[in-house]
Amino acid sequence: MAPQLGLHELLHVFSFLDARDLLCAAQVDKVWNEVSGTTELWRQLCLRRWARADARIALGAHTWKRYYLSRAELEFRLGSGRPGDFVCRAIAGHRGAIRELAALSAHECRLDGRGRSVVCTVSSDGTARAWDLREGTEIWSSPAQPAALVNLVTYPRLQLVVTVDERGLLKVWEPENGREAASARLPAPSSALEACHPPEGPFLLAACADGALCTLTVPGLRLRTRVTTFPSQPASLLCSPDHQWVFAWTQNSDLGPKVLRTHSLLCPAEDAPPVSTALPVWLTSGACWAPGEAARLVVMHRDNTGLQLVITTYEPRTRASRDAVDVVVQQVARFVLPDTMMPPHLMKGHGSQVILLASGSELLLFNIHGLQLAAFQDHRKRITSLWVDQSRAITSSFDLSLRVYVWTKDKNCPVLRSCYHLLGGSHRWASGFTHVAGDSTSIVGVEARSEGTSILRSYHFQVRRG
Repeated sequence: MAPQLGLHELLHVFSFLDARDLLCAAQVDKVWNEVSGTTELWRQLCLRRWARADARIALGAHTWKRYYLSRAELEFRLGSGRPGDFVCRAIAGHRGAIRELAALSAHECRLDGRGRSVVCTVSSDGTARAWDLREGTEIWSSPAQPAALVNLVTYPRLQLVVTVDERGLLKVWEPENGREAASARLPAPSSALEACHPPEGPFLLAACADGALCTLTVPGLRLRTRVTTFPSQPASLLCSPDHQWVFAWTQNSDLGPKVLRTHSLLCPAEDAPPVSTALPVWLTSGACWAPGEAARLVVMHRDNTGLQLVITTYEPRTRASRDAVDVVVQQVARFVLPDTMMPPHLMKGHGSQVILLASGSELLLFNIHGLQLAAFQDHRKRITSLWVDQSRAITSSFDLSLRVYVWTKDKNCPVLRSCYHLLGGSHRWASGFTHVAGDSTSIVGVEARSEGTSILRSYHFQVRRG
């Protein structure tokens, strides 16, 4: 008779198995069933698959095993998009066109039934609103403002919403009831807002049409610094994943884009400009930070002749001397986009190496060295918005559809797989989707109506509770 393995030996062997094999081992006998359900085995599987799995959130699903099985099932449903996997709702409320939306839900995936999928919107009707995507209901609406609201940012960890109107009036709204918590007026209308939440504390960046870049406290909206980046030129803004850098540029301008150190904006030296450097490029048309790196910047611009479209990747760092701190930017990669390609109008990053470009109705993937990884022609009309996270990419289009793509890996290289369409309403009433966003359980698109208004169309994926 073959010797029996002890419990510790079995536990060591089972630590090399994946979830499917552990479930098979549980069918052998009572001892194997008990060992294969050990908490530490399933905890390690969760942390391997979802590095940010939170113990408090996971244990809301009762056990690590139940959390793993429920979340894996949810991801399968998000990747398959079968009619029974989700509930679609049309959510109306705004009397004008929705200008922007942003998720207010926490990034953690809750499987205990206590999490909510919440997005906030601003509209030309002068209101900001919050919506529960799972229930398909409005949570709150702000009072109508004197001017149309044009942009917003959210702070999910603080559960705060910041909006700006077309005249440059900023306001903070409380998430529970939509009451005004603070306000401040910018020196000029805003061209861009960026929410930053480093470990040192949250702050807001606001670029103005007169070229000023303002840094404000959150939630009080107290002005900390105001500097001029591009005189009399509105700028676009992007904050790096580590919140240590800000990239500012003017669209298709001869002015060179700038990389600024956020510490010098928050704690400026007396009578000294912020620590920054200008990149040696011009006619910048797009940019993104690589989310898989602390600070890797990808910039789309024209070459010296102005004829070819180039994508260059940089990594900024500081260099301290006895008298000052300087910003040094190192070029990591560079390639020229094909001449036959329509100039991209949307740009996002994935991981540390992959760039997604929307070009007309086509979605293309390149690595930072110029190798084309994929091209998708799933839409019949222009792509209007592109949303990307670690597991999915979603596009919206004027063809009144959302397209869902799922990330997989092939020999540790990211691969994007086209999965399914989510359809909007009738073409008789709607002119297409203008925005798209998502979280761990929901997808939402802004559906523009032919009479000039907008509604939300949400797709909430069912979660099996532990």
